[in-house]
Amino acid sequence: MTEKQKNNILDTTSNYKKLSIQISLNGLSFCVVDTLDNTVLASERKIFDTELDSLELEKELVTMLKEHNITNNTYAEVIATHRNTLFCFVPKSLFVEDEAHNYLKYNTKVLATDLIAQDEIANFDIVNVFVPLVNINNYIYDLFGDFTYKHSSSIITSSLLNANTNNDITCYVYASERQMDIIIIDKKKLLLFNSFEYTTTEDFLYYLLFTCEQLKLNNETVLLRLFGDIEEDSTIYKNCYNHFKNICVYAPDHSTFQLGDFTKKNIDFTALNAL
Repeated sequence: MTEKQKNNILDTTSNYKKLSIQISLNGLSFCVVDTLDNTVLASERKIFDTELDSLELEKELVTMLKEHNITNNTYAEVIATHRNTLFCFVPKSLFVEDEAHNYLKYNTKVLATDLIAQDEIANFDIVNVFVPLVNINNYIYDLFGDFTYKHSSSIITSSLLNANTNNDITCYVYASERQMDIIIIDKKKLLLFNSFEYTTTEDFLYYLLFTCEQLKLNNETVLLRLFGDIEEDSTIYKNCYNHFKNICVYAPDHSTFQLGDFTKKNIDFTALNAL
């Protein structure tokens, strides 16, 4: 399990900075916080024009961390978040670790040589089985020693389930770097989490409407909450508005941290919520 790994080479009594890195073939982001006063010290996002392969992504990560002097510091904890569509949720009661590879093969193409990892989503009896990028993990380990790595869907799910106060079924859609995550929650129960890669507004709307149709959700009554790379003046929002009556841009609560001069445009939701 990766959830319990800690950076044991750092003196946590004298260092209070934490580093979070999000990794995607479509983009990179990082966030550094001071846990003494819960202040964001540094943050950056970079979105690529085209999807990279894992070796090109590693070169981009090396450049980004060096440009911002991230590699010249030590941290009480380092967390890496892998964002891709290579994951699947399994009820904890049914999860068998030796069968992890088999859970994934029905959802996505998995090679026999792929590393299979898993997160446990605490308090909700869900195990998330996923494929991380091994070369990226190896690079981060070479820099910082032992670290925690997770899947972005684990962080998003945990954050939304804990924060959701709606009594009605709510459809959250998180859009970032040509990937959309659809999360449907009924009070504190997860009904669905699915991820799609999209390139056009029409793609986005198709996946959203199809998902709602499959779950027999009424577009007139379901609560639709969009967040990530979506604003009210965006084409995606305007098109969704034509199909859903109860729609708004969801503003995640970042009150745990003082953002200072940073905004959601340069702080990634999952990078911050991983801390």
